[in-house]
Amino acid sequence: MANTRTVTVINGDGIGPEVMAATIRVLEALKVPLEFEHKDAGTEVVAKYGTNLPHETVEAVLRSGVALKGPTGTVVGGGLPSANVGLRKRLDLYSSLRPVKSVPNVKTRYEGVDLVVVRENTESLYAGIEHIIVPGVVESLKIITEKASTRIARFGFEYARKHGRKKVTGVHKANIMKLSDGLFLDCCRKVGREYPEIHYEEVIIDNLCMQLVKDPSRFDVLVLENLYGDIVSDLCAGLVGGLGVVPGANIGERTAVFEAVHGTAPDIAGKGIANPTALMMSAVMMLDYLDMREEARRMEGAIQKVYGDGKVRTGDLGGGATTRDFTDAIIAAL
Repeated sequence: MANTRTVTVINGDGIGPEVMAATIRVLEALKVPLEFEHKDAGTEVVAKYGTNLPHETVEAVLRSGVALKGPTGTVVGGGLPSANVGLRKRLDLYSSLRPVKSVPNVKTRYEGVDLVVVRENTESLYAGIEHIIVPGVVESLKIITEKASTRIARFGFEYARKHGRKKVTGVHKANIMKLSDGLFLDCCRKVGREYPEIHYEEVIIDNLCMQLVKDPSRFDVLVLENLYGDIVSDLCAGLVGGLGVVPGANIGERTAVFEAVHGTAPDIAGKGIANPTALMMSAVMMLDYLDMREEARRMEGAIQKVYGDGKVRTGDLGGGATTRDFTDAIIAAL
């Protein structure tokens, strides 16, 4: 097929292969000019490769420039480093982009939520730079650089301009971490001056969390360093129904990985009841990234229609539909 674009597909662990198969069914039904190249990552491939992130997988994403990824597991308090973090570092996927929007007929405490979390992805405490000083004493390093802070601030303001957003909020704890978070804020302020049409404000991280649960409508685009962004992005997902209904992307200068942001759900893996919405919506973001905007709107519209009709729901949202039932409904709605 002319102008066919290769997408690296990483199934991941647990329910990953199931939600990936469902998502690819929808993409194939759309007849998008995509070719899927399957590669491995995650805890379930360690025995085969001796690592959870094989070199050939990273090389494949570098070649294709874009990947669609299912959830991968990470052992808590031990084991190999996170495959997600490794992928972000090796591909320099400096921006985590998480749009958070209310879903039709998914009842939550809030209506009309529509905000975007832009998270710096490569440094700060979340980068996991730590060591044992002496037995019983561990030091973790929070690294903040002007380069990374400026880059993520510009990404946030550019996103706001491109999508007609009116406000960017820089999130920090510079009242305590005056040098590190102070540098982050200084970079946000400098970049913000280049976008006079966009209102810029600053909010301390703990106050942000309180304000989000009081009234999320007061925020538009949030720009955060790595660890704050990891926490706040999940908090925001909870405002609209959870990680199962929000998309995610990790974007760099040369490559982008679009992924389900929920866990691997090993308790339901293989049962055919997983909700593929998060990965499907991430695929919509991928189509936009690839300038396949008509197909993106069709897929997004089909997801919205199925939720709007309220007849086909998976178990996590109180329904009885299987993964296949839900996928069939999405394809029919196309």
